[in-house]
Parts: sequence; C-alpha cells; structure tokens
Amino acid sequence: MEEGLTSDEPDLEEDLDPRPPVVTIMGHVDHGKTSLLDAIRKENVVEGEAGGITQHIGAYQVASPSGDMITFIDTPGHAAFTSMRARGAKVTDIVVLVVAADDGVMPQTIEAIQHAKAAGVPLILAINKIDKPDANPQRVRTELLQHDIQVESMGGETLEFEVSAKTGDGLPDLLEGLQLQAEIMNLRANEKRDGEGTVIEAKLDRGRGPVATVLVQRGTLFTGDIVVAGAEWGRVRALIDDQGENIQYAGPSVPVEVLGFNGTPDAGDRVVVVPSEARAREVTEYRARTKRERQNARTGGANRSLVDMMRDLKEGAGRKELPVLIKGDVQGSVEAISGALEKIGNDEVSARILLAGVGGITESDVTLAQASKAFVIGFNVRAHKEAREAAERAGVEIRYYNIIYDLVDDIKATLSGMLSPTLREERLGEAFIQEIFEVSKVGKVAGCRVSDGVVERGAHVRLIRDSVVIHEGKLKTLKRFKDDAKEVTSGQDCGMAFENFENMRAGDIIECYRVEEIRRTL
Repeated sequence: MEEGLTSDEPDLEEDLDPRPPVVTIMGHVDHGKTSLLDAIRKENVVEGEAGGITQHIGAYQVASPSGDMITFIDTPGHAAFTSMRARGAKVTDIVVLVVAADDGVMPQTIEAIQHAKAAGVPLILAINKIDKPDANPQRVRTELLQHDIQVESMGGETLEFEVSAKTGDGLPDLLEGLQLQAEIMNLRANEKRDGEGTVIEAKLDRGRGPVATVLVQRGTLFTGDIVVAGAEWGRVRALIDDQGENIQYAGPSVPVEVLGFNGTPDAGDRVVVVPSEARAREVTEYRARTKRERQNARTGGANRSLVDMMRDLKEGAGRKELPVLIKGDVQGSVEAISGALEKIGNDEVSARILLAGVGGITESDVTLAQASKAFVIGFNVRAHKEAREAAERAGVEIRYYNIIYDLVDDIKATLSGMLSPTLREERLGEAFIQEIFEVSKVGKVAGCRVSDGVVERGAHVRLIRDSVVIHEGKLKTLKRFKDDAKEVTSGQDCGMAFENFENMRAGDIIECYRVEEIRRTL
C-alpha cells in the first residue's frame, strides 16, 4: 500500500546542489534559546510567548556573514516537550546547544545532548548570557566534560562560542562557525525532484483551516501539488515563508507554512508529493485505518467483549479517573500535554483523556464532556460562542491555560484531591466493665472504670473479650453519675452505652480511639 510512495533511489551526483544547513537550537528552559534566535533574526518573538516560554516550534531562515542561508528551528526547552524536541533533532543537520553561563548544565541540557547523540548530528556549544556579572563560562565547559563533550579550548572536538543575546556579542562568530561546519558536512540535495519533507508543527487556524509548518528536505514543493502527510492529504493552496510572504515554491531546507490540507496532520509526519488525488485518498484511508486499529488496540475500542469489560471493572474497582478533554492550538502542544497528564497518575487516580485535538472548543466537545462528566482544557484556544453557551447550560467547566506548567500543576492538585485520605488511629484510653445495668428508655448501660488515658464521648470504641475484638462502633452516651460527661479520665467510674450494640458483659475491656484523616498528595 505504501509501496513506491517515497522513492529511495539515490540522487545522481550531477543533480545535487548545496543546500542550507538546518540548525536546531536546544537547551534548558530559560537559558535564552529564543532570545538568541531573535538577536540573530533581529526580531522579537519572546515577548509574544506566554510567560516567556516557547511552546511552539518556529522555523526561520537567516543569512550568515558570508551571505549563505542558514535554516534555524527553535525547539521548546520544557521537559514536557521531549517528543517535539526529539523530532527537532531528527530533521536537523547541526544542533546548537545553548547553556546559560550563570546557570550551567541543567536536566534538559543533558537531554538535548542525548537527542543530538541519538540523531548522530554534530553539536556546537553556545555559552549564552556572558554579559551577566555572575557568568562563569569555564564552569559550563568543565560540567560538560561529564557528558563526554570536550570543547576545542580544552583540546576537544566541539566548537564553542561565548555569546550574549542581549548585547549581540559573539553572534557573527557563531554564524560563521555554523557555516564552516556545514561546509565540512557538504550538505547537498536534488531540487529537481518531487518535494519531500517533514511536518514540524501543525495547527487549525479559524480563518485558514489546517496549517502545517513543513521543512522541505529534498526536491521542491510547488503550489498546486497534491501532498500526503500521515493520515491527511491536500492540494497545496498556498505556501507562506517565515516572513509571512506568499511564495510559489520551496526548495530543500526551506521552512514553509502549507495551506490546503483537509485535516491537521501530526507533527513529525512525512510530507510526500503524490501524482493524483486518487492515490492520495488511497494512502490516507489506509493510514487512517491502521491508526484507528492501533488506537483501538490501545484503548479497547468499541469491540471489547463483556469479559474484557468485567475484568477492567474488577481491576479498576478502587480506581478513580478524572475525565478530561484537551483542545490546543497546535499538535505539538496537545501531544505534550497528553503525555504529561498520562504520567502524573498512580494506581488509585489517573487522568483519562477522552479526546485530544487541535482547534477551538466546539459544541460537540461540550456535549462529549457533559456525557462523560469531564471538564474541558483549552490550551491557547477559546470556546466558540455556541460552545460557551452550551457549557453554561450543561454546567461543563472549561479551563483555559497558556502555560503548560500551570496546567500540569492544576491537574496534579485535582488528582491529589481525589486520593482517598490515609486513616490514622490515635489511642485515647481503656476502660473495663464492672457490671451491666438495665435502664428504661436507654437499654443496657455498662458501668465501667477507666484504667488509663481518657474516654471521650463520640469517640470510636472497640469491645474486647478474651483478647478478641467483638464489636467496633461509637459511644452513644457517656455519663458520670447522673450527668452527661464530655470525657472521663483515668481512675474514674462512668456509664457507657454503645450505638447499635447491647451484648456486653462484665469483664470486657473497652478501647477508645480517635481516627484522623491525613490528606495525601501525588
């Protein structure tokens, strides 16, 4: 079915032309990756990002000092975006690892190193924020030694540059270093064949429909081409470059927004030009079917047998689930959120994702949420007017977020609240029954003496006979002489009656205790 879709025959030597290198910028949260790119592009993206955290992949083209083009991909640094970052490394030729000189090597720095190694691409180190007073670039170099990265100044292979995104220091050197590295790698591609590439990001735009950011890797993509990406296909209506201009075609290493897909493809899907609509339909239907089958195998689908359901009920009897619907602005974010939510549950509580999709919150989302008593999460998207009104009518809660940290923390807190509390007993005291009285209107009352501790009214009690517990319950009345008493202390006599139990005898021991509930957290 997929045969002959991507031709793997090697390109002829004479057809190959040099292509710009694709550079991915990686590194820890807040180490200045986007600011560095901005300084290189001389534009400002960070201010538009929520809380200053990059949550989408941006792709840009920049000219180096020698005039050659370099394509940059900016990947988010937050831990939840591992899957997106892993894709960033797959399409890339060179990885620039940004480390803040005042912060040193952090968890995602190490992760970026692992991605780069897994993808087998050369790494160039950019030590950022050298303008800060507490910057210590040397520390960064030594910390990297533990992760097998030896920089040139310490006799190793890895090129390193000290830069400042704020003042612009060292940026021309960095671009020149990238250009040199690209020349050594001799990157070439054939522009004359049909376009092939990878979806870096995809979103549903209200005015323009599904929009996919595609990095063309070989061949040339033209407007009017029929393309297939994952389980979606479309005819390219328009190509828009990183400056927002409409262009007619995009060659190798050029990032473009592609308009005209019939649905939102997944980030990471291969984009391939196919000869006809019939072929496109055939491929996407086959892929959609296999995708559905995979999903059904994972979630049990509609064709689960009664035995399966009974087993699930038995296993999950003590399990509480928090049903949620996730709608986000782009595929990558939705995927990252789903991944993060799946991780935070435990055996007792977990978040169940009913639907995760791209685009605004619609009426059908609200209906689904109402039917399954779920709440809806909107990540950088809003509910349509009809959906908002439907939600108010049905009492469905819609929560909006624009920073993934807040979202994960909120869900974690909600799940923690669903955990059943731990019960802890605190022993209060003990008494033994001396004799039993019959009291009209009350029934049997035990005349007791408290041997140690205290006995409180309303506390829990256990009745013990011959070292065996024969009753657990609560105290109904506690009297001292004729009066009701709140508590009776050691060495004093009292009368006790129990809730729903009258079979006590002289000589029984009464243990009195209090039960405390302790809240648990995930």
